[in-house]
Amino acid sequence: MAGVVTAVLWRHRPIGRVEVRGDSMRPALEPGDRLLVLRDRPVRVGEIVAVGDPRAPARTMLKRVAARGPAGLTVLGDNAAASTDSRAFGPVSPGTVRGRAVYRYFPDSRRGLL
Repeated sequence: MAGVVTAVLWRHRPIGRVEVRGDSMRPALEPGDRLLVLRDRPVRVGEIVAVGDPRAPARTMLKRVAARGPAGLTVLGDNAAASTDSRAFGPVSPGTVRGRAVYRYFPDSRRGLL
Protein backbone atom coordinates (compact mmCIF):
# COMPACT_ATOMS: atom_id res chain seq x y z
CA MET A 1 0.00 0.00 0.00
CA ALA A 2 1.21 3.50 -0.80
CA GLY A 3 2.67 5.45 2.08
CA VAL A 4 3.06 2.58 4.49
CA VAL A 5 6.27 2.50 6.49
CA THR A 6 8.05 -0.08 8.54
CA ALA A 7 8.37 1.40 11.99
CA VAL A 8 10.43 0.85 15.07
CA LEU A 9 8.98 3.25 17.61
CA TRP A 10 10.06 2.72 21.19
CA ARG A 11 7.23 2.99 23.69
CA HIS A 12 8.96 5.02 26.39
CA ARG A 13 11.51 6.98 24.42
CA PRO A 14 11.00 10.28 22.62
CA ILE A 15 12.73 9.10 19.44
CA GLY A 16 11.96 6.41 16.91
CA ARG A 17 12.96 5.31 13.43
CA VAL A 18 10.90 4.69 10.31
CA GLU A 19 11.70 3.43 6.83
CA VAL A 20 9.72 4.84 3.91
CA ARG A 21 7.77 2.33 1.82
CA GLY A 22 5.73 3.56 -1.13
CA ASP A 23 5.51 6.70 -3.22
CA SER A 24 2.96 8.82 -1.37
CA MET A 25 5.47 11.38 -0.06
CA ARG A 26 7.55 11.80 -3.23
CA PRO A 27 9.52 13.90 -3.95
CA ALA A 28 10.21 14.88 -0.31
CA LEU A 29 10.63 11.26 0.79
CA GLU A 30 11.75 8.36 -1.39
CA PRO A 31 11.21 4.64 -0.79
CA GLY A 32 14.11 3.35 1.30
CA ASP A 33 14.69 6.66 3.10
CA ARG A 34 15.20 6.11 6.81
CA LEU A 35 14.05 8.81 9.20
CA LEU A 36 14.26 9.76 12.84
CA VAL A 37 10.91 10.58 14.42
CA LEU A 38 10.54 12.69 17.58
CA ARG A 39 7.63 12.57 19.98
CA ASP A 40 8.40 15.76 21.82
CA ARG A 41 5.53 18.18 21.22
CA PRO A 42 2.29 18.70 19.33
CA VAL A 43 2.77 18.84 15.59
CA ARG A 44 2.34 21.89 13.37
CA VAL A 45 0.82 22.37 9.95
CA GLY A 46 3.43 21.59 7.28
CA GLU A 47 5.34 19.00 9.31
CA ILE A 48 5.71 15.38 8.22
CA VAL A 49 4.32 13.00 10.81
CA ALA A 50 4.30 9.28 11.49
CA VAL A 51 0.65 8.48 12.15
CA GLY A 52 -1.31 5.31 12.76
CA ASP A 53 -3.36 4.21 9.78
CA PRO A 54 -7.04 4.64 10.81
CA ARG A 55 -7.93 1.55 8.74
CA ALA A 56 -5.25 -0.62 10.39
CA PRO A 57 -3.93 1.11 13.55
CA ALA A 58 -0.90 -1.18 13.92
CA ARG A 59 0.43 0.22 10.63
CA THR A 60 2.28 3.52 10.42
CA MET A 61 2.02 6.05 7.60
CA LEU A 62 4.08 9.16 6.85
CA LYS A 63 1.99 12.16 5.85
CA ARG A 64 2.19 15.95 5.92
CA VAL A 65 -0.11 17.82 8.31
CA ALA A 66 -2.26 20.02 6.06
CA ALA A 67 -4.65 21.43 8.67
CA ARG A 68 -5.77 21.23 12.28
CA GLY A 69 -9.41 21.47 13.18
CA PRO A 70 -12.00 20.41 15.72
CA ALA A 71 -12.39 17.05 13.95
CA GLY A 72 -8.64 16.36 14.10
CA LEU A 73 -5.64 16.63 11.80
CA THR A 74 -5.92 16.59 8.03
CA VAL A 75 -2.93 14.59 6.77
CA LEU A 76 -2.01 14.39 3.10
CA GLY A 77 0.65 12.74 1.01
CA ASP A 78 2.75 15.06 -1.15
CA ASN A 79 2.07 12.80 -4.16
CA ALA A 80 -1.75 12.84 -4.31
CA ALA A 81 -1.92 10.26 -7.11
CA ALA A 82 -0.12 7.67 -4.96
CA SER A 83 -1.48 8.58 -1.52
CA THR A 84 -4.25 7.24 0.65
CA ASP A 85 -4.78 9.97 3.20
CA SER A 86 -7.41 12.25 4.77
CA ARG A 87 -9.05 12.65 1.36
CA ALA A 88 -10.04 8.98 1.72
CA PHE A 89 -10.50 8.49 5.48
CA GLY A 90 -11.01 12.00 6.87
CA PRO A 91 -9.19 13.76 9.70
CA VAL A 92 -7.17 11.72 12.19
CA SER A 93 -7.05 12.12 15.94
CA PRO A 94 -3.94 13.91 17.24
CA GLY A 95 -3.57 10.91 19.56
CA THR A 96 -2.72 8.68 16.60
CA VAL A 97 0.40 10.73 15.80
CA ARG A 98 3.47 8.71 16.72
CA GLY A 99 5.87 11.59 16.13
CA ARG A 100 7.20 14.09 13.64
CA ALA A 101 9.88 13.21 11.12
CA VAL A 102 12.88 15.45 11.69
CA TYR A 103 15.97 13.89 10.13
CA ARG A 104 16.82 11.56 7.22
CA TYR A 105 19.84 9.43 8.19
CA PHE A 106 19.88 7.07 5.19
CA PRO A 107 20.87 7.04 2.38
CA ASP A 108 23.99 9.09 2.98
CA SER A 109 23.45 11.10 -0.21
CA ARG A 110 20.11 12.42 1.14
CA ARG A 111 21.13 12.79 4.80
CA GLY A 112 19.88 15.91 6.56
CA LEU A 113 17.10 17.72 8.37
CA LEU A 114 13.59 17.53 6.97
